[in-house]
Amino acid sequence: MMKKILVIIIPALILAGCSRKDSFTVSGHISDPQKKSVVLNRFEVDRLIFVDSARLSGNSSFKFRVKTDATDFYQIGYSNTDFITLLAEPGEKISLTFNGKNTSGDYEVSGSKGSEDVRMLDLRLAAGKRKLDSLRTKYDNLPANEDSDPERSRLEEEFTAILKDLRKKNIEYIVTYPSSMASLKAVYQRIDENTYVLYDPRDLQYLKIVSDSLGRHYPESKNVKALAEDLKKEMNQLVARQIQSIASASPEIKLDPSLLDVNGKRIALSSLRGKVVLLTFWSVNSRESLAENIQLKEFYKTYKNKGFEIYQINIDEDEEKWKQGVRFDELPWISTREDDPNVLENVRLFNVQTVPANYLFDRDGSIIGTNLHGRSLQIMLNQLFNNPAGN
Repeated sequence: MMKKILVIIIPALILAGCSRKDSFTVSGHISDPQKKSVVLNRFEVDRLIFVDSARLSGNSSFKFRVKTDATDFYQIGYSNTDFITLLAEPGEKISLTFNGKNTSGDYEVSGSKGSEDVRMLDLRLAAGKRKLDSLRTKYDNLPANEDSDPERSRLEEEFTAILKDLRKKNIEYIVTYPSSMASLKAVYQRIDENTYVLYDPRDLQYLKIVSDSLGRHYPESKNVKALAEDLKKEMNQLVARQIQSIASASPEIKLDPSLLDVNGKRIALSSLRGKVVLLTFWSVNSRESLAENIQLKEFYKTYKNKGFEIYQINIDEDEEKWKQGVRFDELPWISTREDDPNVLENVRLFNVQTVPANYLFDRDGSIIGTNLHGRSLQIMLNQLFNNPAGN
């Protein structure tokens, strides 16, 4: 009987030992090496920490084994200017193949989903930067005369289109994989020293999505904690700029709509303090608004009893059509309308350019997101109501 037990236990122990996730390995091959060794460093916020170095074998191969219980970014290559970035998790067996002379050139990676995603993000940015550099050269070489204006305008439009495309794709990645550490890469990528891929001030909402999600999955990560600090600073600066702008424009006006609802009751946005509130602007004549209302009803049903409220402002001139729309669609939240649809005071104050548009307020009445739609809004609400820190 004892022998049978040992026969069962010993293989189990061996298997358990093989699956221990207290280290990862990186093995690779360089087609045409320029140096005799490669270096592995770990990224920690704004500094590099040396981990190990390895001499290339006779067939130009190398291997590292790193003991760690954390998911982190690593730099591997000849030097600090000739390298690639890996995102390694404990238990991974990462395989690298460098196809050229330099470790910063073309390469292939397998055995690590995070590292594969980092490669995709890096290669996409590199391709975009090459296009932008080419456009800059053409732009700078244009003759300084009016005859060049059409071509100058065309190049500017093409330049802007590339920037927007890079931004769009990084946002898509963040929204799809908010809990992947690779989203940190998507957040911090830069076109140049002064320009982030996420260059729009409204992109702070995506920093928050990543910060909240990674904060739950990797609470001890110094890189994730640094993102939270960066987000806090940026949010404080944004709020300060907004307050200063509003105050300088009209000190008497506050961002606190107080409008009549569909039943004729005047309700102030500030009366909802203590709840997470989505302030939305919409029109009965907007297909996008009607489609979003359908989705908002699902969100409202899910989170209403957890302290979520929607304060919706209609911008249409036809009051009766608005009331019919609210009742026909059975909108369950606070439905209001601008007091004077010819002036649209709140549309102006909140700088609404198109509908649907929205602002998300926390329980203290602070703006924590703007123009969150669909999956982005769903992720944010999930983080707020399913994360104790968000309550």
